[in-house]
Amino acid sequence: MANTVRVGAVQMTSTDDLDANYATCSRLVKEACAAGVKFLCFPECFSFVSAKDGDSLKVSEPIDGPIMQKYCSLARESNIWLSLGGFQEKGPDDAHQHNTHVLVDDAGNIRNTYRKIHLFDVDVPGNMVYKEGSFTTAGNAIVVEDSPAGRLGLTVCYDLRFPELYQLLRFENNAQVLLVPSAFTKVTGAAHWEVLLRARAIETQCFIIAAAQAGKHNEKRESYGDSLIIDPWGTILARLSDRLSTGIAIADIDLSQIDAIRTRMPIATHRKFSITWKSPSL
Repeated sequence: MANTVRVGAVQMTSTDDLDANYATCSRLVKEACAAGVKFLCFPECFSFVSAKDGDSLKVSEPIDGPIMQKYCSLARESNIWLSLGGFQEKGPDDAHQHNTHVLVDDAGNIRNTYRKIHLFDVDVPGNMVYKEGSFTTAGNAIVVEDSPAGRLGLTVCYDLRFPELYQLLRFENNAQVLLVPSAFTKVTGAAHWEVLLRARAIETQCFIIAAAQAGKHNEKRESYGDSLIIDPWGTILARLSDRLSTGIAIADIDLSQIDAIRTRMPIATHRKFSITWKSPSL
């Protein structure tokens, strides 16, 4: 059992109330700890979902600001690792923020941060227009970090549509577990969420932990939900498939399964093409 760790993927409906969102996150951390979870993943925008244009920028803070420090304290007091996907980090100027995935260890220390590279500038069919790039500065670095839950590859939401990022995390940076905190729209989630996640797991032979926002955040915004944990063979280990409830999908992941699958099907040695990382200009 030395290679096995219990992990959780949160599903929640964040709003523009920072205190209410923190209360929900705190309650879910306590539930996770009671269930023996050692590594808990929260979705994109876990601490805040804006109801009005510009509100996200107003609440954005540096990573060492009071909002993130509360979550660091929560991790320390609960003795649990947290993946905090999609925090409104203050950007390079007053008109921009970063969409930042923050990894916190069980001592409350920030182990690493990943700034979302692929921004959601999309006209969703039959839905609404999203222009994340109008107020968000993209990141320019690939991030991996070792943890008790394996070697983690950090991503955020819309990154999921760009398989080359996941190829780089696996084949160039030796990731074992890929984190995909998200707030997929209801339309795109219904069409593509599960199939893209399972594809990323299969083609990289990694575990996937995908924590999802769910339900109506306000009159303008609704998320698909369906938090998932997937193994390196593409099998779904746990999910919250009602796509509405607040809760945690929990699974025991056995890291030795990764080596077994990669040995039986050694795609790393069979690959004919490699991907060269070219950092996006900011």
